[in-house]
Amino acid sequence: MPAIDLNCDMGESFGAWKMGNDAALMQYISSANIACGFHAGDPAIMRETVRLALKYHVAIGAHPGFPDLQGFGRRDIKMSPEDVYAMVLYQTGALQAIARSEGAAVHHVKPHGALYNMAAKDRTLADAIARAVQQAGPDLVLYGLSGSALIEAARSIGLRSASEVFADRTYQSDGSLTPRSRADAMVESARGATEQALQMVHYQTVVSADGKTVDLQAETICLHGDGAHALEFAQAIHAAFKQNGIEVKAP
Repeated sequence: MPAIDLNCDMGESFGAWKMGNDAALMQYISSANIACGFHAGDPAIMRETVRLALKYHVAIGAHPGFPDLQGFGRRDIKMSPEDVYAMVLYQTGALQAIARSEGAAVHHVKPHGALYNMAAKDRTLADAIARAVQQAGPDLVLYGLSGSALIEAARSIGLRSASEVFADRTYQSDGSLTPRSRADAMVESARGATEQALQMVHYQTVVSADGKTVDLQAETICLHGDGAHALEFAQAIHAAFKQNGIEVKAP
């Protein structure tokens, strides 16, 4: 039976401001990337999301991002590799402490937004993130874009990695994600997201925005919890995987 991890970015509410439908989504995923307070989230939300993950037996992951609440971590910020190292270590450690207090452990780390995209191409930045994750815990898994510098950085130091693909994002012919500034950046229908996810699992390929077939390695598939259709997509993809004999489990 083929298996795939279905992950989702979660815990992105902040104080009285709510984002996403985490409780409902948890039923359909196998790993949760929990915001650690820099781009979104706060200590109470982190604790609440950890408890939800435990309830639904979902792997807990840290989702560190740039200190950019106003821009939701999606604006490029120039930082030195050492500052990025410290920032990722800090955020991961915060979630580890909260998880430990609930009798759980952090399973993986997935950078967020602009940090993720920058590290996909910048090996120096990717190395800083990989070192921070390894320092936080040598058994942690680093999630990164399939074929990216982040995956290469993890492998170069013997850190476990999971090559990530996206069900709800479109791709360019070089394997990169279509920039969010473009109108065609997102997959808009549950059918489209489901078909893309099935193709990724069965054939390890995706069709780019300009119609080219692109090879990739799909070990974990992401759904964005803040998406307008996140729950609909999660339900459809989970059902399609079950129908096709694909097991949903964390790497």
